[in-house]
Amino acid sequence: MATVLSVSGSPSASSRTGRLLRHLDQRLMAQGHQVVPLDVRTIPAEALLGADFRHPAIVEATEAFARADGVVVGTPVYKASYSGVLKALLDLLPQHALTGKTVLPLATGGSTAHVLAIDYALRSVLNSMGAAHIVQGWFTLDKDLTVREDGSLTVAPATAQALGQVVDQFSAALDRTTPVLAAAS
Repeated sequence: MATVLSVSGSPSASSRTGRLLRHLDQRLMAQGHQVVPLDVRTIPAEALLGADFRHPAIVEATEAFARADGVVVGTPVYKASYSGVLKALLDLLPQHALTGKTVLPLATGGSTAHVLAIDYALRSVLNSMGAAHIVQGWFTLDKDLTVREDGSLTVAPATAQALGQVVDQFSAALDRTTPVLAAAS
């Protein structure tokens, strides 16, 4: 099966976006994929903002992108765009870091006014980085994500069903492209 890099672009440790990604990681693992989580907020700020390409955390993140067959990119939406911390990381990756990869863009936000952020802000950047296939993304309203006292996440039923379909489509796309990529290596 495929190796999936699951990237949370949230600057917050208690982020619904991060919790949603880790929740969806479980579904991908149940489908047989190896999932590698990456919380961009854990990369030192001085490395991200100082554009220190040689910093070990930046080198490690770049290598994780290179090893992945597919990438899930999740971000909270701020001012109709993806997070600054995610932008800082994407800016430090090689221009074609997503070449040959299947990508699933996800976003969370407080209002449906931000629903097009995936298509108008994030998708174009992912495309410019060479993604082979960007599957249908999904925007989730914050109100549909509830963090329980134990830290686990509950997703509203209709949203859970839609997210399940999106993740399954991503998984199917990975299954179609991974053998081709392995043969090309």
